[in-house]
Amino acid sequence: MSTVQLPEGRYGRSADERADRKLMIIGSVLGVALLALIGYFAFHYVGGNKISAEVISFDTSGSAVQVHLEVRKDSGVTGYCTIRSQAENGAEVGRADFRFDQDSNRVDKVLTLRTTAPGTTAELLGCHAD
Repeated sequence: MSTVQLPEGRYGRSADERADRKLMIIGSVLGVALLALIGYFAFHYVGGNKISAEVISFDTSGSAVQVHLEVRKDSGVTGYCTIRSQAENGAEVGRADFRFDQDSNRVDKVLTLRTTAPGTTAELLGCHAD
């Protein structure tokens, strides 16, 4: 037996074509909304961080780590940076927050991070504006 095929375009769109069109529209709207949301969060993550820093060098001793930290920030912004030190086996032996209240855009400081055991690293965990 053969199936009967309706003439093309004579009876309008089939239900499948209408459903496909609706799904394409819904998918496009959701895709654009997702991209807008990602862009919003990316802009606020990058643009919202008013303090950035990097560890230039560090020097370890038995009970402390001397850290040379370079901080870049907007003038008038205050905040703090968190630094930690780890022992050779990976255990954390020291962690501290260091405040930066200076009015300048760039601050170079040598900081002393006290440790409970000999530290082998100085790691900048992050900086936050008040």
